[in-house]
Amino acid sequence: MKVTLERLHGAQFKGVNEDGDAIMLRGAPDIGPAEEGVRPMQALLMSLASCSAIDVLHILQTGRHTVTRLDVAVDGERANAVPAVFTKIHLHYRASGDFSLHKLERAVALSQEKYCSVSHMLRGSVTLTASVELVNEASGEVGGDASGEVVGN
Repeated sequence: MKVTLERLHGAQFKGVNEDGDAIMLRGAPDIGPAEEGVRPMQALLMSLASCSAIDVLHILQTGRHTVTRLDVAVDGERANAVPAVFTKIHLHYRASGDFSLHKLERAVALSQEKYCSVSHMLRGSVTLTASVELVNEASGEVGGDASGEVVGN
């Protein structure tokens, strides 16, 4: 696996993978102006969320479930020191489809414990936790007792 990073101007960079897909990244404003892009630590949270979401989607679809919505909100806490590494990361999954809360919780747990490579890279240095919400697609509201916590490391 290979990627390249090209400085565009200021603290703005373009990252490109082997397939030619690109993302924009940027540093802090005091390093140099950048019109667009995400900060590297934000990109790490996005990588964790997308890695796990892809797993959850695959697990549910393998179980012959239709997933009509799958969103992940991530909250990361960083150390108040240099380097300002993440100390805690919480992922909150909101989903809807033809599956139960239990199935969603199990898919998230399997992703976190077994499949998500990004999660495994962070394990041991970051406390990872997760919660889930089963959303009624018609109203967008959480139904009954359709939320739960998934045990993390």
